[in-house]
Amino acid sequence: MKTIQHIAILTLAILSLSSCQRAFMENELEPNPVNTFEYLWNKVDQQYAFFDLKGVNWDEVYQTYRPMVSNDIDNDSLFDIMGAMLNTLQDGHTNLMAPFNVSRNDSVYYKMIAERNINSEIVALNYLTIQHHITGSLAHNAIRNGKVGYIHYSSFVNTVSNSDLEYILNRYKNCDGLILDLRQNGGGSINNIWTLLSMFDNHGQELYATQIKSGPGHNDFSKLETVHAAKSGLFEHDYYRKPVAVLIDRGSYSATSFFAVCTQAYENIALIGDFTGGGLGLPNGGELPNGWHYRFSITRTIANDGGNYENGVPPDYRVLLSPESTAAGIDNVIEFACDWIQGRS
Repeated sequence: MKTIQHIAILTLAILSLSSCQRAFMENELEPNPVNTFEYLWNKVDQQYAFFDLKGVNWDEVYQTYRPMVSNDIDNDSLFDIMGAMLNTLQDGHTNLMAPFNVSRNDSVYYKMIAERNINSEIVALNYLTIQHHITGSLAHNAIRNGKVGYIHYSSFVNTVSNSDLEYILNRYKNCDGLILDLRQNGGGSINNIWTLLSMFDNHGQELYATQIKSGPGHNDFSKLETVHAAKSGLFEHDYYRKPVAVLIDRGSYSATSFFAVCTQAYENIALIGDFTGGGLGLPNGGELPNGWHYRFSITRTIANDGGNYENGVPPDYRVLLSPESTAAGIDNVIEFACDWIQGRS
């Protein structure tokens, strides 16, 4: 049985090994533009995890961009061409990094912003209010006349501790349930996922399955390995049993999507809002012959329901912000979550 801790250790080992292998290969190539382009195209061709899911013909991409590269091209032009090539993958975990610029995927970037499903001013003024508490990385308050605990977590980059959760669960122990607002949470450390999950009933249940790109063919993957919840944890004997509404939107990316997938294993948790932004493939990368760096997704994640949600985890209840509610200073996603919680209590 693989637990979440074992998966984290295995991932670090794989990334470290692949970095050592690249160090030898890159020294053998002249650092000219053609070698740099060819090296990156081949690395993606052999190791990228989502060609089928993204509907990308990588050979056609080569035929489009390779003729644009010659050894007398300047660095800005080379960067733009290679960045455009990577952009065809539509993957927020795929980047080209030079000392003067970093490429980003336009589709993921614009969806995260243009399709955001939260009005931060309304949340700050009418739900958190000036009376809200800040405990570690979590901002929180009681809403619905003190009957629902509202918790806003802005980024998985920010550490969540066991003591933070103990304080919050004790403060809202008499509420009907909790809202965990992860809208526009762009991800961060997977360690914070396990800390948050420690609040709930962890009895070794399946969380998801994962596999890594293991060969040069586009469909060469390792055997699916199931990741289970660790049985031990902070709330092993007194886990949180009441309803929990997790709010998500297109800005909920990477680690936030992982957390959303994990909630399928818990009967008292529901995802409410819009699709997440996706980003369930763990990225890996290395150094190019000219000294630039790259990364792209080399694993894929399969949810308990069999879905590959790299392009976005679906909510259990799709609720989009209403312009009429927003104009009245109301977040109808939060209100729906409150109704769902109180309807189950």
